[in-house]
Amino acid sequence: MRPPRLPLHRRLTTRLLTTSILIAICATLSTAWLVARTATSAVRQEQGRSLGEEKSVYDLLLGYAATHRSWSDVEPVLREQSARLDRRITLIGEDQRLIADSGPGPSLRTARAAATIDPLHVDAALTDGTDRIDPRAVGPYALPPLERLQLRTTADAEVACMRKQGFDATVDVTPSGRPVVRLLSADAKNETAGCRTDHGLGFATRSEQQLLTVLERQTRKCLGARGEEFVAIQPDFTVYAVLPGASSEQISDCVDRARRAQLRPYVAPPAQMFVTDSDTGAAQPAFNLSRGNLATITLGTAAVLLVAVGATVLAGRRLVQPLHALTEAARQPVDRQSPVAVSTRDEVGYLAAAFNDLSERRRQVEEQRRQLVADVAHELRTPLTVIRSRVEAAQDGLTPLGPALLGVILGEAKLLQHVIDDLRDLAAADADTLRLHPEPVWIADNLEQVVEAHRATAEQAGVTLRQDTAGAELVLVLDPVRLRQLAGNLVTNAIRHTRPGGSVTISTRLADEALTITVADTGVGIAPDDLPRVFDRFWRADASRSRSTGGTGLGLPIARKLAEAHGGTITIESRLGHGTELTVTLPAHLPANGS
Repeated sequence: MRPPRLPLHRRLTTRLLTTSILIAICATLSTAWLVARTATSAVRQEQGRSLGEEKSVYDLLLGYAATHRSWSDVEPVLREQSARLDRRITLIGEDQRLIADSGPGPSLRTARAAATIDPLHVDAALTDGTDRIDPRAVGPYALPPLERLQLRTTADAEVACMRKQGFDATVDVTPSGRPVVRLLSADAKNETAGCRTDHGLGFATRSEQQLLTVLERQTRKCLGARGEEFVAIQPDFTVYAVLPGASSEQISDCVDRARRAQLRPYVAPPAQMFVTDSDTGAAQPAFNLSRGNLATITLGTAAVLLVAVGATVLAGRRLVQPLHALTEAARQPVDRQSPVAVSTRDEVGYLAAAFNDLSERRRQVEEQRRQLVADVAHELRTPLTVIRSRVEAAQDGLTPLGPALLGVILGEAKLLQHVIDDLRDLAAADADTLRLHPEPVWIADNLEQVVEAHRATAEQAGVTLRQDTAGAELVLVLDPVRLRQLAGNLVTNAIRHTRPGGSVTISTRLADEALTITVADTGVGIAPDDLPRVFDRFWRADASRSRSTGGTGLGLPIARKLAEAHGGTITIESRLGHGTELTVTLPAHLPANGS
């Protein structure tokens, strides 16, 4: 069906021409008035932009000072920010000596410092928070890896407990490495109190307790506390005090003083920050508006009017013809769409090429959707048929209603749940919503959990399951849960396809800044023609798609998605009758402190 002929006032060419003429006329008549009226506004906006730039530079340098003991390596940071903002950034010490300068320029003797960089005395006007000490200044309070791992394990256990009770929670990590459990529903705090362990996240670790004891002693000294008066400071620096003669402001001030005394050796010394124009050295750029500028603007606006009218007419005619062809093609059903001719190399030509590509991908997606629906129906039909047949047999009295029948039904129900969980993980990976929670992980311990979890299954199948302990001291930043899921899928697949008397070995190796996890078996192997399909969803080596070897056909696809989510890859090598070797290669990210 051909689209109706559009009236003149609704055609694209007419609308483009009318709009451009109206805009140009309005611009011509109002340019002089707008320029005069907006000069002050432009200066204020430039001042606001400069203030925003000062805030960004202040926060950057404040973070640097909080995490470094000196300014010795700050010059590359200044040069990078200077190039990005087109501003000259200078740091001068309290003794008026130059610390670092992003580039040459006029003297700053008469310039006003934008701010003083001191992470122990934060400028509230340049930050969004209310803390007087930058939270990134942790100094000796940075937790060692073992304590971080212990606290993170406790935090994950509390979150799992809360989610089991139906309350969603997340784990936030502070700059010191201490995890904090945050409930997403504030009214659930009392209901989840049972999930807090006796030695949970609210208690100080051994390294923190030593520092907090010194902090409490200095605070008591500052407040002039007597022996019977009580001061206790928590890891988040919350103060519990019994000091009748001291106000909360006095207590907070003394705690801050004691903290500054502890942190001062671990942060850079205070410095004055200057953010000036790279050419003139002025704190604010100049804004010039003369009569010559007004005349130039007026003539330029008139020229724009003429060019806009002519260009709009030509562009409108050129645009309409290929757009009509695209419209006709888009109206066709998916199975009858034909490629659109790409007659130009401009935006419309790119649009036609993109449309052709989209049509082809749409056909492929439609075919994949149909195949996926068929596969899912096949996978769900089998256990449902078993459950239905067993229940009907029990209902007719052909099968006794006992533990054996319930065991069969429970097994098929677990299989259904397994298929659904696998499909959910794949859907999350396809939608880029598969979240990772990386943290320092002892690789050998993590994989040992996988081996122990599958040892009973291996023994039942008559398969020897072993772990190569090389790299036992290896600690990398990965998601431990997803790593166990990835390795578990590979081990399950290997056990399933290994004959009794065979073996499955999982090993690790660190080389060329990459971690490789290898799962090798002595199983039946895979034919060379089938190797390209092993990561296809619902694919099995047995052509009949029977469940004689178990599984859902989703384990390896999920493993590949988990490897890709970590920025890694997974490869397979196999010889028919000699076994299979699956190798996962992941980037080796060491913890921040290098341990």
